[in-house]
Amino acid sequence: MLKLIILILYFAVLIGIGLYCRKNATDVNGFVLGGRSVGPWLTAFAYGTSYFSAVVFVGYAGQFGWKYGIAATWAGIGNAVIGSLLAWVVLGRRTRIMTQHLDSATMPQFFGQRFGSRPLKIAASVIIFIFLIPYTASLYNGLSRLFGMAFDIDYSVCILLMAVLTAIYVIAGGYMATAINDFIQGIIMLFGIAAVILAVLHSQGGFLAALEKLAQVKGESSVPGVYASFFGPDPVNLLGVVILTSLGTWGLPQMVQKFYAIKSEAAISKGTVISTVFALVVAGGCYFLGGFGRLYGDQVVMNEATGKPLFDTIVPTMLSTLPSVVIAVVIVLVLSASMSTLSSLVLTSSSTFTLDVIKPAVKQGMSDKKQVMIMRIFIVFFILVSAVIAIFKDAHPEVTFIAQMMGVSWGALAGSFLAPFLYSLYSKRVTKASCWVCFLFSSVLMVANIFFRSSFPAIMQSPINCGAIAMLAGLVIVP
Repeated sequence: MLKLIILILYFAVLIGIGLYCRKNATDVNGFVLGGRSVGPWLTAFAYGTSYFSAVVFVGYAGQFGWKYGIAATWAGIGNAVIGSLLAWVVLGRRTRIMTQHLDSATMPQFFGQRFGSRPLKIAASVIIFIFLIPYTASLYNGLSRLFGMAFDIDYSVCILLMAVLTAIYVIAGGYMATAINDFIQGIIMLFGIAAVILAVLHSQGGFLAALEKLAQVKGESSVPGVYASFFGPDPVNLLGVVILTSLGTWGLPQMVQKFYAIKSEAAISKGTVISTVFALVVAGGCYFLGGFGRLYGDQVVMNEATGKPLFDTIVPTMLSTLPSVVIAVVIVLVLSASMSTLSSLVLTSSSTFTLDVIKPAVKQGMSDKKQVMIMRIFIVFFILVSAVIAIFKDAHPEVTFIAQMMGVSWGALAGSFLAPFLYSLYSKRVTKASCWVCFLFSSVLMVANIFFRSSFPAIMQSPINCGAIAMLAGLVIVP
């Protein structure tokens, strides 16, 4: 009953804010960018909550915590320093100035205006369209086990509930509703992750006792105490995780678009600090928590074919022994993380497709009202497609293609856009040709990684390492 009451209150607040923000979502500028008048607190929280979803809390924290032990915390620190602090310092001010000067509301529009090339704009739109859908579908991962543990209700019901509620407030209020709801969801995430860490450590006898138990775990490594060590059992692959999950945000359209909407250059300085602290607490906390996953090794569900754990079950297993109040907090925390990222992704996808593909194709032009209406239709379409993919994946766990696409989507998007976008902000010498080469190189490399993975060098067989290499390669390719 307590869990249900908390959920109902949470949903009521989200929908109420969506309806309240309708007056700000009547034209394209208001619907997509909140009228470029969003303050530092809302922008910083919108950036952070779009960054960290249930994929991080349930999937990545469990997977990398199991692989690297307490050293997985480095991924969270990297997210805070590289993915938040440096991203705001390097990209924030220049992005706002350039996008306002070019009158661009999306990343493809930026490339189209910056290089005077409609084909380049359409190519960027197609890459976003293709690779954001599997990313969106993956946000539902982890929700099934958490909801099953707490309410014993069907996974499909969870997906449809989350999809419908997100659609209502995004369609009603656009970016401003998303930003205000992200702020509320961000506060829930901050307090929620702190409460969960304290509860889990308390159940293990405190931090030092938990660390001592972790040091005694041997796992796949023959080195004693390696899972409680500073760099863990595999620092090279851990570095790949840090690069992909941290540097990747510099080229993800749904992240960079937050800088378009901030109201002033002065707000960027304040937003930098807020965003960095948020990332340190949330990402650092998630990976730190996941680092203790091996203490629950005897309870985790194992994959009989590989003998390895089902990574999405690790964090839910850690939480299943906690009191009902903490579980209620966790459910709202994971829902907040997923819905905030979902709303950001579908708003990015729908605005990009409408403004960069459909609008230029209509010869007689389109009014603001019609553009907003088409965006709203595409929001429903993107949410529906992602929900269907997630339900299909749950019904057919043997289909690994979609799960692989999640890792690939970050590498393809960030690999394609990071270098051309970054250099274009600071140099007039970037050429249209360099953008095309970077787009093609990263997209082809990451798609090839799905179909011909076994032919890749050992270090690049992991989609995470391959994505990190695609990003770093772009920084060389463009010059």
